[in-house]
Amino acid sequence: MARITLRQLLDHAAERGYGVPAFNINNMEQGLAIMEAAAAVDAPVIIQASRGARSYAGDIMLSKMIDALEEMYPQIPLCLHQDHGNDEATCATAIKYGFTSVMMDGSLKADAKTAADYEYNVDITRRVTDMAHWVGASVEGELGVLGSLEHGGGEQEDGHGLEGKVSRDQLLTDPDQAVDFVRATKVDALAIAMGTSHGAYKFSRQPDGEILAMNVIEEIHRRLPNTHLVMHGSSSVPQGLQDMFNQFGGEMPQTWGVPVEEIVRGIRHGVRKVNIDTDCRLAMTAIFRKVGASSKAEFDPRKFLKPAMDSMRDLCRERFEQFGAAGNASRIKVLPLSDMAKRYRSGALDPRIGGMTEAA
Repeated sequence: MARITLRQLLDHAAERGYGVPAFNINNMEQGLAIMEAAAAVDAPVIIQASRGARSYAGDIMLSKMIDALEEMYPQIPLCLHQDHGNDEATCATAIKYGFTSVMMDGSLKADAKTAADYEYNVDITRRVTDMAHWVGASVEGELGVLGSLEHGGGEQEDGHGLEGKVSRDQLLTDPDQAVDFVRATKVDALAIAMGTSHGAYKFSRQPDGEILAMNVIEEIHRRLPNTHLVMHGSSSVPQGLQDMFNQFGGEMPQTWGVPVEEIVRGIRHGVRKVNIDTDCRLAMTAIFRKVGASSKAEFDPRKFLKPAMDSMRDLCRERFEQFGAAGNASRIKVLPLSDMAKRYRSGALDPRIGGMTEAA
């Protein structure tokens, strides 16, 4: 069995000092590209699905597809993660369909558009954590609102994202509040707000400390050295892929993503999960445009999809290597959910704050 929980995987990543890219998928081709890349470099995998992806593919299709990938690549530990769950039901049904990890994004209300207050976030995240830990599944929470420090708003992605403007303080996770949040919710991982956002158009210029606040991650890691941190909206939007996309008929305005070197900096300060979606989409759609422009008579979808898969595979492999995940899959002995549930019940997986578990 290769299905692993997020908690076990990130514990291993912390022990060995690496980060794991978390790739979003909607279809078979993306799943195959990710797993082929992982197998090539012996890397563990986080595949995540948004509510939009679950609606697009259907829960049964998505679940069976992951079963197939697990069977095809039994040597690769695979975590299936619900990305941006908006309420308890979304998280509970994800676990029903084989997800070993869920994100409860209580930074927004259930409409996934309206900023929530801190008390709401703590309450709903703790309820989801209790529910998931009963069966051994992991929980990622989010503190602070994901959005741009340049314009003070968020970006919609698959129907999820802040609408309207919020203050700069809301767009930056407060380190003191982070300690209280982890203690109160017992989350396994914490997503940090520090200037990243969904989609391709993250920054209008090369990001610096004013619009990409990596210092927030460093300060939270100083106070919570044993908590696994997560960077959302962390596609790098490579210039070469932008250029290819536009060369063959696309109209993507110049944009900047999160530089890989800044992600690596985050990994040195407790970041263990790095969410990547736009890069994978762009790796494939740039090839679609190239094939369409170069072979205008081509109508076989496979002639578009196979080179697109190869392009995404190469990008995923690069991220596995850059984040230090390569070479670690074979070092992990996967624990079943039942064993993880026992560990949660015993208190062994309670948050360690200041070197002590909360149960202590």
